[in-house]
Amino acid sequence: MSDSIIRLENISYSFGDKIALKNVNMNIQRGMFMGLVGPNGGGKTTLIKLILGLLKPSKGSIFLLDQPIDSFKDWNRIGFVSQKANTFNKGFPATVFEVVAMGLTAKVGYFRFMKKKDKEKILQAIDQVDMGKYAYQNIGDLSGGQQQRVFIARALVSEPELLILDEPTVGIDYQYVQKFYELLHELNTKQNITMLLVTHDTGAMTEYATNIVCLNQTLHFHGKSEEYTALSAEYLSEIYGHPVQVIVHDHD
Repeated sequence: MSDSIIRLENISYSFGDKIALKNVNMNIQRGMFMGLVGPNGGGKTTLIKLILGLLKPSKGSIFLLDQPIDSFKDWNRIGFVSQKANTFNKGFPATVFEVVAMGLTAKVGYFRFMKKKDKEKILQAIDQVDMGKYAYQNIGDLSGGQQQRVFIARALVSEPELLILDEPTVGIDYQYVQKFYELLHELNTKQNITMLLVTHDTGAMTEYATNIVCLNQTLHFHGKSEEYTALSAEYLSEIYGHPVQVIVHDHD
């Protein structure tokens, strides 16, 4: 069995006459923590939508877990956490348990029909993100950081091999961001969940990610995080279109 989780071959995508992505090649191996960085409008969200099957490439091929995306059926093996903090309806009448249960509905239907083992799986996912004591609390009463942990639990309850996160720390209070990254690091290193994280926080990526992809329509970098930190400020500024420099986080 191949260790490839995501493989993109010569992917291009256009919105009408506007080119969003051009000849992108990328390979994410099992166990990687891949950070996807790049300027606004550089195609990061478009790339995620292509990987999730929400868009079809204008050119090229996408393989998920060694299967062509057009024939891929095992979507429960891929978890997705969106950028939700600024749009989530805090009045939504659901407990943490009920929100996480939604991650199993594709398999077993509505949570009221779940068996004991399914309920145990839900509670286990909640415990994985250290939210056990909030299991029956209304999600609208939680902080932004706590809510994002719940949405990670919803993605984890189907036991995915890959977790995709699209700028999940947007709208989260600063004091929770560090704990959030530490949670992702633990899921990656201790539970061997492959991560693809879209973020503007290049400093966090150099600390937690094993690999980094830098995208601005085309792929400008695809390699180890330590190699990314060695890139010159001039080269990064050319990619981003404005002055930029990688700041390495040091919490010691």
